[in-house]
Amino acid sequence: MTGSRQGAGSPDSPREQARETALRRPAVPLALLALYLIWGSTYLAIRIAVETVPPFLMSGARFLVAGIVLFVFLRVRGAPVPTLRQWMGAGMVGALLLAGGNGLVGFAEQDVASGLAALLIATVPIWSALFARLWGVGTNRLEVAGLLLGLAGVGLLNLGSGLQGHPLAALVLLLAACSWAFGSVWSRHLPLPPGMMASATEMLVGGALMVAVGVVRGEHLPAAPSAASLWAMLYLVAVGSLIAYSAYTYLLRTVRPALATSYAYVNPVVAILLGALLAGERVTPLEVVALAVILAAVALVILGRERVGSPTLTR
Repeated sequence: MTGSRQGAGSPDSPREQARETALRRPAVPLALLALYLIWGSTYLAIRIAVETVPPFLMSGARFLVAGIVLFVFLRVRGAPVPTLRQWMGAGMVGALLLAGGNGLVGFAEQDVASGLAALLIATVPIWSALFARLWGVGTNRLEVAGLLLGLAGVGLLNLGSGLQGHPLAALVLLLAACSWAFGSVWSRHLPLPPGMMASATEMLVGGALMVAVGVVRGEHLPAAPSAASLWAMLYLVAVGSLIAYSAYTYLLRTVRPALATSYAYVNPVVAILLGALLAGERVTPLEVVALAVILAAVALVILGRERVGSPTLTR
């Protein structure tokens, strides 16, 4: 709704703010759970999809389809068309998160295993904490402890996994992590459409950019992509984009960046477990220890979010 309301029912009143906060609480853990489980599985889905479909065309088509579906759904329900400023803000976020983040992951997964991709993208919370300081957002001590412990857990997981990739692909993945982290932090300071319309516009712009990149690179859709690739793309559109990406944009508006990006520590856990269950990959005792360390790190980040009044590091 575009009109403003006055009195006790106003969105700015303490009573309404308390009500909205109470309504948000169940949604936050559900959104986090969606990111932890769904995005952990999308690494394997992307790896399957790019076996027969070029990476940027695959990712672009994925987000274009999801963006169109969500945009039409919201318009039918009466959501207003975003303003030019909101389209520009969404374009910036879509370019960084989707084209720079997701598109580069798909490109790298042509050469590296999905588990390794998840491990390198797990650096997102570290970059997010650093980029947030550009806008004066401090990081409390529990969050820092969780970030460092999570990075140590990722290192242990990498030592035990035996995953290897090409150095260029690893560099591309780190660039993808930086792009995603910067876009996530910047999105909190850009004029974006309200609610789910932000997700729709970001997916539309980001998807269009990735299709353009694919065309410039000379990518072509195969005449007969494999059934596995098609099913993987359908999963990425319906579950990875419409559900999980929308949950992520909600978290970016609702919680601190360290908590919103904590999924990056759980995703390698899910990716490794799926590899063991579906691809017969062996899980070593060291990897089990690493998984426990990563989960403990996520707990610290969540506790840090709850204690937002705790001391912050010097900015």
